[in-house]
Amino acid sequence: MSYDITFARRPGRTLLETLEDRAAEYDPDAEPEPMRLTTARRAAWERILQRVTAEVGPVTSQEYLYSLPMWRDGATGHLQLDYAGESAHIEIPYRYPGKVALPIAAEAYRVARIVEEAIGLEGFDGETEQPIAIGNIESAVAKLGGIGQWAQDNLT
Repeated sequence: MSYDITFARRPGRTLLETLEDRAAEYDPDAEPEPMRLTTARRAAWERILQRVTAEVGPVTSQEYLYSLPMWRDGATGHLQLDYAGESAHIEIPYRYPGKVALPIAAEAYRVARIVEEAIGLEGFDGETEQPIAIGNIESAVAKLGGIGQWAQDNLT
């Protein structure tokens, strides 16, 4: 389980409608479709990697059949970005209790804005139920840090 930021393209629809449609279409038993990146989408991925490295810090990345993941492990913590051309998402583990969550939440929001700018997908923070563009970092820290604190208090 992780703190998730989801990205989608929403032509003529609200972001929530787009995400609800995506969830309704999801079939956990279906074989995933292999990723087919256009030259432009691959170039967008390279721009994301370059900008995150320059503006946030070093990353590692791989290429798999279904997505391009990027990991950011730094002094603030760990996050993962998965990109598949027309979709992307960021995951942060719930291991940051209380205010310790502030640096990694701020870093995740910075990466999310880079993704939005580089490829035109809109980010949505499912925990705070707000688009990244208007999201409140303090709300994200409260959610991430609160669950992280609960996990630390109750699961360790």
